[in-house]
Amino acid sequence: MSLRNAVQLICYPNRLGSNLKDLHATLDKHLADAIGGVHILPFFPSNADGGFSPLTHKEVDPEFGDWGDIERLAADYDLCCDLTVNHISDESVEFLDFLDKGYDSPHAELFVHVERFGEITPDDLAKIHIRKEKEPFRDVTFADGSRGRVWCTFTERQIDLNYESPLTYALMEEYIRFLTARGVKLLRLDAFGYTTKRIGTSCFLVEPDVYRILEWINDVALRHGAQCLPEVHDHTSYQYAISRRNMHPYGFALPPLMLYSLLDANSVYLKNWLRMCPRNMITVLDTHDGICIPDVEGVLPDDKIKELIDNINERSADPILRRSAARVNSVGAIYQLTCTFYDALMQNDDAYIAARAIQFFCPGIPQVYYVGLLAGCNDEDLMQQTGELRDINRHYYSLGEVDEAIEQPVVQRLLKLMRFRSNYPAFDGRFELNYSNDSSVAMAWRHGEHYCHLTVDLRFKTARVLYLDEQDLSEQHFTC
Repeated sequence: MSLRNAVQLICYPNRLGSNLKDLHATLDKHLADAIGGVHILPFFPSNADGGFSPLTHKEVDPEFGDWGDIERLAADYDLCCDLTVNHISDESVEFLDFLDKGYDSPHAELFVHVERFGEITPDDLAKIHIRKEKEPFRDVTFADGSRGRVWCTFTERQIDLNYESPLTYALMEEYIRFLTARGVKLLRLDAFGYTTKRIGTSCFLVEPDVYRILEWINDVALRHGAQCLPEVHDHTSYQYAISRRNMHPYGFALPPLMLYSLLDANSVYLKNWLRMCPRNMITVLDTHDGICIPDVEGVLPDDKIKELIDNINERSADPILRRSAARVNSVGAIYQLTCTFYDALMQNDDAYIAARAIQFFCPGIPQVYYVGLLAGCNDEDLMQQTGELRDINRHYYSLGEVDEAIEQPVVQRLLKLMRFRSNYPAFDGRFELNYSNDSSVAMAWRHGEHYCHLTVDLRFKTARVLYLDEQDLSEQHFTC
């Protein structure tokens, strides 16, 4: 079954209220006519990385609720959830059995045994795309006292899966079958780029191996009635490659591109990207991660990226660096900027609404992160408390805080735009990029007799919509 062509919300299971029941009540109370789907960030039992170290995909963490809560949400909204394809928790049943029985465990081949690669030279290690300050391996001691070594790209609690083994494919198929049976329609494939282990390469997005794995997962998902959203932060050409393979790519170039366009009042690079971006993408301005820079490299010139980084750094936490960067002061060293999108635009309501209007008129299905929905500001206290830079954009909202934040004028303006994007028929038709000068953007959608047009002036941060009334096709206007 296809996804509704409507706005989706991205949220944690416990940050709009305390659990999945609170989340469902919040959606029904405030967003029922404004969204068609919801991406719930990992709700599985996990022991690291904010939920992205799942013990299994077949249980709901009791702190959040149960499968009944998930199925009720899926009955009302298109449900997206994370399928962590690269790794599994070191507290999973499979890995604990491996520690107990060593290579005699029936699960042993699920994991990448480093010693089988033979000698890994310093030159080999230098090529590997790493996500931490040490080599991506972990020494393990088995119950009998013998030792081994496994691959772990992220934290040592997250053990990489072996895509040279049929066991890994069987596990993924089991997870996909289970999740889709509970109503999941969209599988966000987390960290898929790290599944390719070939010494002498970066071990990241190794072509064509990575596409063989992706295509297999997508085929299984389609057989079970779901679609796939592979998650990768790198050059925008990878999103085109994903799009051509009948999967939804992320429009990850859009957040930094949008910020540059509004802060510099320059639409040239944004329009260049709009002419060629995938038409089946999922667009975002903010997510649970930072504002990623690699996605806009090659879309914005390096000097413009540097200007953007310098601008945002004045009001954000320290940027997250690429671990292997040789020069930490170079554009190429920056991986993520940690800041809420509303703060990145200096809490300027008009600029923020203009950004959302452009996002909603872009090709593809738009997602709105829960902090962005509520025009949230940087949560410095949470970041200091946890030591995780990205927590600056991961505030915990009580139900009372949600009710209060919803009443903000900027949020009411955003909700009006979301309702229009989720319900107006022209968005089921064809996207048009219209002529505009270099400091404005004009975009339109046409489907049968229905038509809508957006004009944004980047200098004055104004956004206006023209549309034809659904009943009598009279011309209507509103200022966003």
